[in-house]
Amino acid sequence: MKLAFFIFNYFPYGGLERNFLRIATAALKKGHSVDVYTMSWQGERPQNGITIHLLPRRGYTNHGQCRSFVAALEALDLTSYDLKVGFNRMPNLDLYYNADVCYVEDIRRRRGFLSRLTPRYRVLAAFEKAVFGRESSTHIMYLSEQEKNRYIAVYGTHEGRFHALPPGIDRERIQQALNPDAGRLLRQNLGLAKQCRILLAIGSDFVRKGVGRTILALAALPAPEREKTHLVVIGKGKAWPLERLAKKCGIGDHVHLIGGSDQVPIYLAGSDLLVHPAITENTGNVILESLVSGLPVLTTDTCGYALHVAKADAGRLVPGDPFRQAELNTALLEMVSSGRQASWRENALRYARDTDLYSRPQVAVEIMERLGGRR
Repeated sequence: MKLAFFIFNYFPYGGLERNFLRIATAALKKGHSVDVYTMSWQGERPQNGITIHLLPRRGYTNHGQCRSFVAALEALDLTSYDLKVGFNRMPNLDLYYNADVCYVEDIRRRRGFLSRLTPRYRVLAAFEKAVFGRESSTHIMYLSEQEKNRYIAVYGTHEGRFHALPPGIDRERIQQALNPDAGRLLRQNLGLAKQCRILLAIGSDFVRKGVGRTILALAALPAPEREKTHLVVIGKGKAWPLERLAKKCGIGDHVHLIGGSDQVPIYLAGSDLLVHPAITENTGNVILESLVSGLPVLTTDTCGYALHVAKADAGRLVPGDPFRQAELNTALLEMVSSGRQASWRENALRYARDTDLYSRPQVAVEIMERLGGRR
């Protein structure tokens, strides 16, 4: 098949982008061709046969640029492609890879009425409806049953247009970093004392991933625990609000903002606890990456993949809706002082060994082949 993949922007550190590239690579291995249309490509370009088409970035706002990208696609002759596959919501797709929470429902739940009158809302809500609306013929690859049910509740989307995907963790990439010296080497590289405890936060949307919540929970630890605990934050985003919050809480020298990194497996292997109290999270790949690394997890139960933490008995869940900071504070204290780290680690590794957390790229290509065959 000849496939067209659409993604607004590519940068190498996002979970969506990593999955996009792995699915494209899996399609190539099955003998299909892949053309990618995007507004920007950061980082190294693949040398495996993927063709990248850069469309002009026009507009002064993110939603304006997305609207211009869609208009540029509509001006192209794309009739030679067997399937048009989107990794962001937009009109005229044959298939959509759904890694996002329901935008309309999320705005209604978390924002005021006036936010629904903005140009940004009108554009993004229209793009979402173009995928999930009753009149749309777009098929959807979904990652989370709870999020699928939200879309059906909002749009009445026909059940037959949904296709389930398993997780797609790159096991080899993560396990290569696992070694008995990982913790010592990480602390040495960060300039931290060898006996300190490292909490890890990963995600490129610091507000949505709940990094501020984690800083508050760290600050709330009793002094003996707080003094030996450091938070390492990996991701792309505005650093200054987190730095200001940490300083205000008196723990500025205990919070380390690394920025985007392609060395995430090293941090997973060397840390003591992943703290991921996300506000909204369709899935949360980092939760499963932590389990594969044997890293215990503290997360909110609203994350799509939080259920795997419970099934594995590899950490703790706190309620995400409604969220109470005091509950996260208590859970963090219990986890760092419980003495269960070794058993959580063994449980995580056993679960990752016995559970399919890895086949998403291959299953995605099989779905494309079925849909392409129908067409």
